[in-house]
Amino acid sequence: MASGILYTYPENFRAYKALIAAQFSGTQIKVAQDFVFGETNKSEAFLKKFPLGKVPAFETCDGTYITESNAIAYYVADEQLRGKTDIERSLVIQWLGFADSEILPASCAWVFPLLGIMPYHKQTVEHAKEDINKALTALNSHLLTRTYLVGERLTLADICVAMTLLHLYQYILEPELRKPYQNVNRWFQTVIYQPESIAVIGAFKLADKTIEYDPKKFAETQGKSSKKEKKEKESKKEAKEPKEPKESKKESKVVAEKTPAVEDEADATEEALAAEPKKANPFASMPKSSFDLDDFKRFYSNEDESKSIPYFWQKFDSENYSIWLSEYKYNNELTKVFMSCNLISGMYQRLDSLRKGAFASACIFGKDNDNTISGIWVWRGQDLVFTLSPDWQVDYESYNWTKLDPSKEETKEMVKQYFSWTGTDKEGREFNQGKVFK
Repeated sequence: MASGILYTYPENFRAYKALIAAQFSGTQIKVAQDFVFGETNKSEAFLKKFPLGKVPAFETCDGTYITESNAIAYYVADEQLRGKTDIERSLVIQWLGFADSEILPASCAWVFPLLGIMPYHKQTVEHAKEDINKALTALNSHLLTRTYLVGERLTLADICVAMTLLHLYQYILEPELRKPYQNVNRWFQTVIYQPESIAVIGAFKLADKTIEYDPKKFAETQGKSSKKEKKEKESKKEAKEPKEPKESKKESKVVAEKTPAVEDEADATEEALAAEPKKANPFASMPKSSFDLDDFKRFYSNEDESKSIPYFWQKFDSENYSIWLSEYKYNNELTKVFMSCNLISGMYQRLDSLRKGAFASACIFGKDNDNTISGIWVWRGQDLVFTLSPDWQVDYESYNWTKLDPSKEETKEMVKQYFSWTGTDKEGREFNQGKVFK
């Protein structure tokens, strides 16, 4: 079975193709946790593997390197997703080309200016609207008598086309605009509300209203980009100026680190999306801690719980980190276990930017139509972390949060239970399955 490491930044619709395909096919994909677009993909180590510096990029378990999102998705897909016959495989490839040539350029030309990551030109946007209308009309006609794009079951064609439409449905296609494309709307929601899709992108919400153009957004983005470019140019200029011989090695290092990767038009969408203004890190002002959370996450991932749990208590810093019990408020509304599992995955997905400062193990106890969700969370600081950022406040109010005393034996027993996925909930329901946030 295919497996490997995926290099990408959060919420990259191109990377979603492979991640969703992996969910359907059972492929084991590990997303590189410390990837920073514009830095990691311009490093010497990355460029040695992927010379163009493009993302998403995939490194297989046997050391093969794959770029281009469609190729990565195809590699991790199974026979059903790729197409079982020559004609099905050909049609799948046809729709991948349709997405990249008929939808993607027009979508970027319409969406990106409104997000403030590309300049706004009225004529360009109007042309993009026309192109999207043509593409969606053709798609709507094709889906008139079909549930899926190719054959009677979902394939890579559905995944890739839907992900290419994601930004349009997220930011542009308000109810009135999507009204003419009822067949596309039905198909799109069928694809994105599959449990495997929800596990990757969370509970997707269709646009209520088209976002409005704000010239300040692009000006702010350009201002930050200009400052960054100026700083890089100054660094390069300084590196080229004559220095004392003893500084020569340092100069060479600066030049090497600042040499940008070659980028082409195919990578422009990643560049634009990742160029959005970065938000302040809520943990930046907190005191440094002796507890290396990333180190624990690696140890937990690679060692048995009999070793990783004692390691946690050996390294834990109770002064700068806290431990919390989360309990879902609406367990009486939970039905299928897989839906409860998707609920956890959706929350994790929306909290992606919290990963650097938190760890959690959430568990489902019970069975279909009788199950509960609860978990143990560890994060920096002593207060409820979700209030530190608006991006973290989508789901937390659906849970009761109880701060635990790390010095008490009952806390240690609870941590052991949730980290090792054992035991029962308060009402005696047995552990069913769990998900780790790391």
